[in-house]
Amino acid sequence: MANEFELNDDITFEKDEPVALFNEWLRKAEGKEPVNPNACAVATADSRGRPSVRMVLLKGIDDRGFVFYTNSESQKGIEIAENPYVSLCFYWKSLGREVRVDGPVEKVSVEEADAYFASRDRSSQIGAWASKQSRPLEGRFELEKRIAKFTAKFHIGSIPRPEYWEGYRVKHERVEFWAEKRFRLHDRFVYSRTVEGWQTERLYP
Repeated sequence: MANEFELNDDITFEKDEPVALFNEWLRKAEGKEPVNPNACAVATADSRGRPSVRMVLLKGIDDRGFVFYTNSESQKGIEIAENPYVSLCFYWKSLGREVRVDGPVEKVSVEEADAYFASRDRSSQIGAWASKQSRPLEGRFELEKRIAKFTAKFHIGSIPRPEYWEGYRVKHERVEFWAEKRFRLHDRFVYSRTVEGWQTERLYP
């Protein structure tokens, strides 16, 4: 079995922009990580600048940014409305690699959100209606009653997307790639967006 530090001996950062390199790393993670290789921490801050962080799943990426979905009435949704700038952090332990993404946030189009919601399994769609995300819950039975309520309401046929269930696109302005090395002398490589295009630089570990 290869030493964990040898996993990054052949690493290269020679890409003109960060999305291509991120996709390359994500594909490698998909072959190594047993559960949710698209998971990332998303950090938000409220209007007073107090931070909070939690895990979400990346559901789309292109030159426009990194997309995740959530309830806009949840804590993260409220904080994004107050302070529309977030950080994402992906970490793949099996590869000894991390990617940090910083940038402003915009909501995806209604059409994009509808299309993704329609692709989810039916139980997840009902769950989106049943959960008052981030708000107090008296007990599990209360949630189960709401699940039963919306299961009966929609019965058969398609389930519409709740207006509050939305997609958020992080328009990446800074993307840092980190690779584990011996003696904590890690590789760090940053892409920063400028008016002329992407600027790149290495950082001390």
